[in-house]
Amino acid sequence: MIEPLLPPWPERSPGPKPVPDRLCLQGILFVLYTGIPWQQLPLELGFGSGQTCWRRLERWQEARVFDQLHRLLLAELNAAGELDWSRACVDASHVRAKKGGAATCPSPVDRRKTGSKHHLITDGGGIPLSVITTAANVNDVTQTPTLVDGIPPVAGRIGHPRKRPDALLGDKGYDSNPNRQELRRRGILPVISRKGQPDIQGLGKLRYVVEQTFALLHQFKRLAVRWERRLELHDAFVSVGCSLIC
Repeated sequence: MIEPLLPPWPERSPGPKPVPDRLCLQGILFVLYTGIPWQQLPLELGFGSGQTCWRRLERWQEARVFDQLHRLLLAELNAAGELDWSRACVDASHVRAKKGGAATCPSPVDRRKTGSKHHLITDGGGIPLSVITTAANVNDVTQTPTLVDGIPPVAGRIGHPRKRPDALLGDKGYDSNPNRQELRRRGILPVISRKGQPDIQGLGKLRYVVEQTFALLHQFKRLAVRWERRLELHDAFVSVGCSLIC
């Protein structure tokens, strides 16, 4: 599935023959699962050096390979009837950023340690649709329209590709009347608890799927702690994680 998405190599290029793409992909996945530094990737595994795999990750991210792969997998799930468009669930989770970089700041929930935040929206079954990485002090409610607009058009069914759920479920952290208006303008019913009032009955039983997806996403040790200074490379790992969950 990935091979047709990869950018081709020039027919004639100076230097030694590049390491095969499949081996580099295995090296990238090894780093994603274990969280080890690139320079400690064992050469005995045959994946090439950590620098080689890092460069391949950068090259593929520039070609938007991982975003295309995620969209392709969503289309296959949609064609099989495995996507639940009746509702979507939204939440956010903090991660520590060991080396700083773009979209990091002192975390208000982690003793001012440098961190980032993952904002995630899933379908009703917990399939990740869109993820955004921001600084740790960014308010959840401010990212709702961006998350919704970030859902890619998902093909796989007869008619136009779909990218809007029927309803959006959120906790009190997403309580905002302007947000509700923006969701309704997009044809989405907001189901969001209000601050100072009891939670909407049964909402937690429907929203647990997004927390479950966060648990799956952060089982990849390279995502549980952010090591990349460059945001686009961290986002590449996030896209790979979402594709594996799909």
